[in-house]
Order: sequence, then C-alpha cells, then structure tokens
Amino acid sequence: MSGQVKQVGERIYRESFGRYFEDFHVGDIYQHRPGRTITQYDNIQFTLMTMNTHPMHFDEEYAKHSEFGRCIICSPLTVALMVGMSVTDVSQKAIANLGWDAIKLTHPLFADDTLYAESEVLDKRESKSRPNAGLVSVKTIGLNQNNVKVCEFSRTMLIMKRGNDVEERANY
Repeated sequence: MSGQVKQVGERIYRESFGRYFEDFHVGDIYQHRPGRTITQYDNIQFTLMTMNTHPMHFDEEYAKHSEFGRCIICSPLTVALMVGMSVTDVSQKAIANLGWDAIKLTHPLFADDTLYAESEVLDKRESKSRPNAGLVSVKTIGLNQNNVKVCEFSRTMLIMKRGNDVEERANY
C-alpha cells in the first residue's frame, strides 16, 4: 500500500511505497493524487526534448489556425504523466513493465488543464517462471479537471511478492 512507514532503527523511520502482488485485487480502482496542472512550458520542454517537431505543440500562431485554435499538449507527455502519477499505487514494487496495450487519446489536453488519473486492476496471476512475483494488468485512464477522459491505456507489470523486495534486502 502507498505511504507506509516502517521503523528501521531506534527512533528512525522510513516511508515505503507501493503494493506487493498480494495487495492487488481484480476490480479495485486506485485514484492517483495529486493531479498535475500542465503548463505550456512543460509542453514545449517535453516536445523539444523528445525531438517532436510538430508545431501544434509549440507554435501558437500555427496552432491558432487549427481545429483546436491553440496548442495541444503532446500526447506522449500525457501518457508519461499518467504513468508517473500511477507509480506509487501500481508499479512501485514492479520488477518490470511487460507490455502496453491500446493507448487511446480520446480528447485533447491543453496548457493549464489539470490531469488526474486512476487505474483499475483488470487481471492478476502467478508468474510461471518467477515464484517471487506475479503479473498484474491494469487499465489507466486520464481525466481533465472537467472529468472528461483524455487518454486511456492498459499495461501489464511483473510485481514482486511480499518478502522479495530489493528495498528490504538492500541498505536502502
């Protein structure tokens, strides 16, 4: 579970994040908070850093003549933020992301919109090759401040079981 505190020494405590395989239940929904208000600076920085040269993300004059009338947030930024927002709830204890499916961009996101995300557990099963882990599949949706869905995707992760945590084995 997110944000648990454990004692690691006399009067010394450490916060621990994430869920172990055993903590996931099909049908559970995790609302990821806080949300993130996206600025045009965020959009321009991400777009240019990733070498995306489409002017819809950074050229206001060009974008004002489009069907949207203004710049739109670069879709990989939306996906990256949703993944980041979900880490403490679904993948903090992951050994690996195994696959991504069906990324759908259902509504544009604009500068000054606030993005929220939530993930639903779709499936979980024991790993056939790793007795210390299991596979968990989730569907994550992104919503803007008006509760309009802007993006969705599914992913499957290999999640460690309780007692197999690197954090517990290392002096972390």
